[in-house]
Amino acid sequence: MFNRLLMGAAALSLAASMAFGATGAKYYVGDGDKEKVFMSLVNEKINTIGYVLSDPHERINDAYKTKWGTEFKTEKGVQVKHPDFDPTFKETLDNLGFFSITNDKVVGPLLMKEPALGGFSPFNLGIYKKMGEDKTYVGHVDPETMLNITGVKDADVRAKFIASFVPLDKMVGEEIGSKVQTVEYKALPEKPMMTFEVSFDREASLDAFISDFQGKFEEAFEKNHYIIAGYKDFKGAMTDNNIEFGRFDAYWVYSLCHFRFSEGIFNNGRPDAGIFAPCSMYMYVEKGSNKLMIGMPKLENWIAVMGIKDPKMVDSIHKLDKEITGIMIGLGAKEL
Repeated sequence: MFNRLLMGAAALSLAASMAFGATGAKYYVGDGDKEKVFMSLVNEKINTIGYVLSDPHERINDAYKTKWGTEFKTEKGVQVKHPDFDPTFKETLDNLGFFSITNDKVVGPLLMKEPALGGFSPFNLGIYKKMGEDKTYVGHVDPETMLNITGVKDADVRAKFIASFVPLDKMVGEEIGSKVQTVEYKALPEKPMMTFEVSFDREASLDAFISDFQGKFEEAFEKNHYIIAGYKDFKGAMTDNNIEFGRFDAYWVYSLCHFRFSEGIFNNGRPDAGIFAPCSMYMYVEKGSNKLMIGMPKLENWIAVMGIKDPKMVDSIHKLDKEITGIMIGLGAKEL
């Protein structure tokens, strides 16, 4: 059933898929602790089918425990109170990991037609294991849902992008487990993407503008307690691989994560929503243009696709969407 749906995905219209429900995400479920198997998969095997691991973040659950679940720490041989200790923190996960991957040779040419595909390039191949459950889950957002969120319409781009997941899913199923757990959803938010533009003086140095903007961007987000969880220079990667990328003078993607926000969701009953993290924010300058174009999937998509209903989680998601937009406007970006 799943294979038939996947093969026909490129031909389905967004309206039709929403009317009957769509696969939003899928996890391959394996019995027992598959951490070692998974690490071998992402570090040694996925490159054989064209995928590149750019930003691995393993065992994020350990970082949660260290930051909020550890009452004391040692400084210069002395036990001192940990400033971030939270007595309400409860450890719920044996494993939680985010692994940003891309099939550069497939995605590079597709970005030439549909730059917004950077909203899920790279995307997260996530892993989690709950405490007290002897099962490991490895999965990703469904590629058709990625395309629907980013607004990619080109039929050829959609077909090629979806097809690139077939060997990945085959490998994950063989390595982790053949049982597939899917999440279905009815509709995406009315506006699933946040998009911006920043005008700049093209007569000045493009490199200087990029360096200045990136510095201010990173400073602004880190000041607001976000982590720059990854960075991928697509223009450089395409140049290094001799892949035509002439539409762009520059194209890069940041991966963003708000650590406390993520703990509040992933460590509090919804580790499955972790496949949407970290968030990919793409930025590009078309050849000869004086505008930096920016886009990122809204976190509101998590509510729609993953069926998040907890009021506290929903409020935190809306708060972050609003906050990210505010930070970007503060950087001189115009919301589109």
